[in-house]
Amino acid sequence: RKTKLGADHPDTPTSINNLAFTLKARGFTSRAISLMDDCCKLGLVIFGPRHPNMISFREVLTIWQLEALEI
Repeated sequence: RKTKLGADHPDTPTSINNLAFTLKARGFTSRAISLMDDCCKLGLVIFGPRHPNMISFREVLTIWQLEALEI
């Protein structure tokens, strides 16, 4: 999607989010966290900090990071 729609299209962070969830489910946690971080950075630019998608993206990233640390 990023190539087809462009990095600034609202569907791009959502697609990155979906890919991150798929990778996490398949056991690629480190890559999933990296993608979710990219998703948050891009989403912040596109949606702004208070958009519901951004809140969800950040929450998921935080949870995954904490899980990776086994806290």
